[in-house]
Amino acid sequence: MSTLFDLTGKVAVITGSSKGIGRAIAERMAEHGAKVVVSSRKQAACEAVAEAIAARGGEAWVRTCNINRKEDLQALVDVTLGHWGGIDVLVCNAAVNPYYGPSLQVPDDAYDRIMNSNVRSNLWLCNMVLPQMAARGGGAAIIVSSIGGLRGSVNLPVYALSKAADMQLARNLACEWGPKNIRVNCIAPGLVRTDFARALWENPDLYRRRTRETPLMRIGEPDEIAGAAIFLAAEAGRFVTGQTLVIDGGVTIGSPALPPD
Repeated sequence: MSTLFDLTGKVAVITGSSKGIGRAIAERMAEHGAKVVVSSRKQAACEAVAEAIAARGGEAWVRTCNINRKEDLQALVDVTLGHWGGIDVLVCNAAVNPYYGPSLQVPDDAYDRIMNSNVRSNLWLCNMVLPQMAARGGGAAIIVSSIGGLRGSVNLPVYALSKAADMQLARNLACEWGPKNIRVNCIAPGLVRTDFARALWENPDLYRRRTRETPLMRIGEPDEIAGAAIFLAAEAGRFVTGQTLVIDGGVTIGSPALPPD
């Protein structure tokens, strides 16, 4: 394996890694040599991922966590440090979106839940992890954002707002921690075939419109996001920080030239 993408000996903590994009990142980082901490709210789902990683010769460990509870996040960090001695890679992937509709009608509790889960929890976790990364000589943090943070949205306004905030959070932290050899970046996926986005890709009309508007003429798969995470975590990405890497099949650059229906 090229040393540019070798994660051997690195400890990677990945939130929301029992399914979808988070699971793909956990599995692929393990394949590249990382010791992976699989984390989400459900123990059984996490254990299934860890067992799958182990069956392929990787090394994984489970710690459940509710990202909305600061004490859960601190326990995730503390127990990982006790188990493996340090954290070299942090992937903040877990997120929520309990509201679909215009800004005018968003309930206050939905707004708070989205912003707290998608932004504040990432800030909390980075503040817990990055100081020990600095003490170890450096590391990498990756926040999974969304192309929603780059565009206006009629029906996902608060989710999009939270994802734009994540991009700024990465820029802020990259400036703060760069002198300590810590890189902080975002990944902004487009529509990916996950349970989180199922309502979008299972709707035939929405699916057809999205694929027609995408130069690659399809939606993404979780594994296609994992490669970017490995790049940003490994030596290959060691001069990349404060950036948002868009992985969307081209949808944000423009629509392909197609004949009319």
